[in-house]
Amino acid sequence: MSEDTRGVAPGAEGVDQLPDGDLVPDVPRRDDIGEASGGDLYSSSVRASVEQILGGSERYTIVELAQLAGVSVDFARTFWKAMGFPNVTDDAVLFGDSDVNALRVMGQLITDGRIDTSTAISLLRAQSHTTDRLVLWQTEALAEGATRSMSLDDVSARLVVLDRLPGIVDVLQSQLNYSWRRQLAALMVRTEAEVADSRRPDLDPFRMPLQRAVGFIDMVAYTRRSTELGSRALADLVQTFEYTSRDVITTHGARVVKTIGDAILYVADDLPTGAEVTVDLLGALQARENMLPVRASIVWGGVISRNGDVFGPTVNLASRLVDVAPAGTILLDRSTADTFATLPAAARYTMVPRAVAELQGLGEVTPIELRRRPG
Repeated sequence: MSEDTRGVAPGAEGVDQLPDGDLVPDVPRRDDIGEASGGDLYSSSVRASVEQILGGSERYTIVELAQLAGVSVDFARTFWKAMGFPNVTDDAVLFGDSDVNALRVMGQLITDGRIDTSTAISLLRAQSHTTDRLVLWQTEALAEGATRSMSLDDVSARLVVLDRLPGIVDVLQSQLNYSWRRQLAALMVRTEAEVADSRRPDLDPFRMPLQRAVGFIDMVAYTRRSTELGSRALADLVQTFEYTSRDVITTHGARVVKTIGDAILYVADDLPTGAEVTVDLLGALQARENMLPVRASIVWGGVISRNGDVFGPTVNLASRLVDVAPAGTILLDRSTADTFATLPAAARYTMVPRAVAELQGLGEVTPIELRRRPG
């Protein structure tokens, strides 16, 4: 992190007292910042905050970091790049004691034979990618809250957040630790249940090891509509779509895999859950004010899971089916419909064949529309 990438922070000295007792920095509005000299105005404030967050100042070069951690400079560079940060020169002073401790612990895991280097790099990439998204999401949420509650413009709201962040770091960290442990515990339970009946090694190299209901939901005409909306209206649309989707998906016990622009990919461990999630999700989004038309697909089949994502022909088919789904409909493929028809839960639904569709890369498919029976 160079001086130019440390960001800016409020430099105002006064504070105002809000009705609820919170102290709010008397930060400059956009008009007040116009002639300021960018990072020079606030860098000392952010430097102090960064040192507080990292538990000390930046004192070491990458060469010194490697020596103190007991690893090679090459591994120290690999560690840093796997964390998602750019390469650094040998004389750049960017590291502190927290970096030394983290690098030493990872190096010791490899030395002890508990993990190998490839696993270490994969773990580093996983946590870096996830926490990069997390801190961005958290900061955006806090800035949005400041904008709403304090009637600030976007720039002023972000300055408020920069000032407040050090004071809530411990809370954010403790909640992250709690959430991580909860999610890991839930994954252990799911994994044990899944492998309980399949303890023999699978020697088929083409078999997808995990059976999942893979669903897609997306907004119709999003690209065109996004060009017609202001920034606030577009942010509200995207947030309503994602938050509503996540609420419905997780309430039923399914899981969001990722958002892909105007679409969300999710999985369920069984087909009845996947069907119920998708029907309820479509209805919940259609009931939202100012929401674009939506459409969905659900496909049952094998997938592989890597890097927090899922892959395989089942995912590809679900993605292609949602592309040809008319607004307000849910499409299955024939195999998924036939499998679902054998299950008791299918009595609550009707499945209606639609016209043959040409799916990119997959050829002709006869989609089946899924509908819930009235009542």
